[in-house]
Amino acid sequence: MNRRRGVSLFTLIYLAIGVVVALTKGYNTFTNFSEILSFVIAVLLWPAVIFGADLRVNVGALG
Repeated sequence: MNRRRGVSLFTLIYLAIGVVVALTKGYNTFTNFSEILSFVIAVLLWPAVIFGADLRVNVGALG
C-alpha cells in the first residue's frame, strides 16, 4: 500500500485560517510567553475565537 506522509491540505488550510483569525482578533503581540501561548491556542481553537471566546492565557509568577 502506498501511504502518504506529511501534512494534509485540510490541516494547512485549518491552520492558515487560524492564523488569520488570531491576528485579526488581537492575538498579535508577542512580547512574553503568555502572549505567544495565547496566540498558539487561538490558532488551534479558532472556531471558538470567532464565536467570542477569549483564550488569552495569563502565566504569572508561581509561588
